[in-house]
Amino acid sequence: MHNRLMPPLPNFNETPSTDKLSLRKQLQAERLAMADRHVRAAQLQQVLRVWLVSRREHSIGAYWPIKAEFDALPALYRWSEADAARRIGLPVIQRESGQLSFHIWFPGCPMEDDAFGIPKPLGTEAFEPALLLVPCVGYGPGGNRLGYGGGFYDRTLAALHPRPYTVGIGFAHGHVPWLKPEPHDVPLDAILNEDGVFWQRPD
Repeated sequence: MHNRLMPPLPNFNETPSTDKLSLRKQLQAERLAMADRHVRAAQLQQVLRVWLVSRREHSIGAYWPIKAEFDALPALYRWSEADAARRIGLPVIQRESGQLSFHIWFPGCPMEDDAFGIPKPLGTEAFEPALLLVPCVGYGPGGNRLGYGGGFYDRTLAALHPRPYTVGIGFAHGHVPWLKPEPHDVPLDAILNEDGVFWQRPD
């Protein structure tokens, strides 16, 4: 699914920082500065739609895009239209545990802002997704992910049994070859970017 016509990424002046706090800020600034982000997002929509065709799961946990993240919801809505049994969920933070629960989302679903100002479904059913899309600030070898540092996904994945199949979503600029996991990090099962399947755990 590699797109050879995709323009090259902008030549940012800085090399990736080896400090994760600085790296998060740098990668978010780069994402915001991408003049062709809408073109790359359209390509990633297609990558995600094609990748989902081969999946058998009927429930997907997603995320509400913030800070110029890729918006996966249009592709997921198209996926859900093919089968009435398919469900899409968005995260709701559980204050006591610091974990995420996923509540059904659909276009026009009643929403309210959570404590961080991020929209969440209001009054819809909770469920445990079989497949989970995880936004990436950055990512590295072996399914390693760099998030925002809150640890919500790691705590959630550690508590879910069975664990959902996890798919990192991010743009190509977020690839950090030297990125290594912390002891609490839970590696992803696959990573997609606008060029296609960046990495997938062998069966």
